[in-house]
Amino acid sequence: MLASYIGAIDQGTSSTRFIVFDRQGGVVSSAQKEHRQICPQPGWVEHDAEEILRNTLEVAAMALARAGLNARDLAAVGIANQRETTLLWERDSGRPLHAALVWMDTRTEPMVEQWAAESGRDRFREQTGLPLSTYFSALKLRWLIDQLPNARQRAEQGDILFGTMDSWLAWNLTGGTAVGLHVSDVSNASRTQLMNIHNCEWDADLLRVFGIPAACLPRIVSSSAVLGEITLEPLAGVPLAGLLGDQQAALVGQACFEAGEAKNTYGTGAFFLLNTGTEAVVSRAGLLTTVAYRFGEEAPRYALEGAIAITGAAVQWLRDNLGLIRRAADIETLAAEVEDNGDVYFVPAFSGLYAPYWRDDARGLIAGLTRFSNRSHLARAVLEAVAYQVRDVAEAMRVDSGLDLRHLKADGGMAANGLLMQFQADMLDRPVIRPRLLETTALGAAYAAGLGVGLWADTQMLRDHWIAEHVWEPALGAERRERYYARWKQAVNRAFGWI
Repeated sequence: MLASYIGAIDQGTSSTRFIVFDRQGGVVSSAQKEHRQICPQPGWVEHDAEEILRNTLEVAAMALARAGLNARDLAAVGIANQRETTLLWERDSGRPLHAALVWMDTRTEPMVEQWAAESGRDRFREQTGLPLSTYFSALKLRWLIDQLPNARQRAEQGDILFGTMDSWLAWNLTGGTAVGLHVSDVSNASRTQLMNIHNCEWDADLLRVFGIPAACLPRIVSSSAVLGEITLEPLAGVPLAGLLGDQQAALVGQACFEAGEAKNTYGTGAFFLLNTGTEAVVSRAGLLTTVAYRFGEEAPRYALEGAIAITGAAVQWLRDNLGLIRRAADIETLAAEVEDNGDVYFVPAFSGLYAPYWRDDARGLIAGLTRFSNRSHLARAVLEAVAYQVRDVAEAMRVDSGLDLRHLKADGGMAANGLLMQFQADMLDRPVIRPRLLETTALGAAYAAGLGVGLWADTQMLRDHWIAEHVWEPALGAERRERYYARWKQAVNRAFGWI
């Protein structure tokens, strides 16, 4: 008899969690542990991959113990992971050659300019759905190969392996140096800028242009399928049956299985995904075309994505760098002390601006300060900047897809902020819906794994689990809405060209 529970590894930018779900998609237990953010130079962001692996096993043990369960109680495990974060490790020893280069790392800016100078930033968009940017894995991998001694020769011989964090965890969990599976699912592979999104295979022309040896690349697999058996405690013996990039996992966790359904995850960054079905819509308005998921042998599903680099990270900045709040949750109380933003606007371009602008030369700024301005106005401006950036993406999606958003499903940590959610509904002039379960990223990984082993028969069963917890209706007049948004656009234009 198939076990009744599913385990999900949610390996994020700031922390790693393990959550146990039941057959109804309810949380049984969870555990979480943060990892270090290593910033050796301005714009450089790194993670210790071995620390992340240790944390993964620790939180799995903690979550199982809290529920009084063990590995035999799990039907399968799925992984959702931070995407684009790039790692090289040795096949024989399993040791990383360098710290992982995090998705927000900008050290490859000179390489972006070099590649873009030849044929423009969109030179690979038709094959990959992505513009040239520091964001994606290809140039990060090229930087590692160029910088590390003998890396190119070793990569050509298959002695060192490339992977995003799904590959690193899957390889270690399924045997590592002995028999570890070197795999990446289509959703993660689509973020490397090395996979052709139309056939879901590594593209020989792209590998040649970027100078990447094929021998170091993982095998591309479906998002939902039994890949192998986990060999590490405390999960030994459990099938690994799901892999998804974190934002695609949230789309699945929000049960957005039909074309035209959309979700936005408010985390360290914000990620707005619109399901476009089996059609890969190539963006002309600054969005990304990405593989949403592929279940078993079905055709892959695609999405348009608006990736916003800094949302929750700006709240952390207020807390850690400026000391204006003690806890991230305190920003809502502080921002509510004033009726409006006092004409203060905050552009969080700490590492450039992502969709729909794609301006690596932008940097953060605070505009509109007067003697009237106070810390509450700044707190409100930080929250409002999140909603403005999401509207930027929504406007671009309308241009690309021709679809008019009916509502937006919201999840992630910042979706607990009622002031932000109301302002988001006001800016979009559309309802914003928060589900009862905010852990949609982990839930999506669990759903993929459960579908892979047959715990759930189809996606309709997963739709039946989705329950709305709160709906915010637009309440701001059109004149004020457009005036605020126009001022935001003015502030954004002033952030361009700083570098």
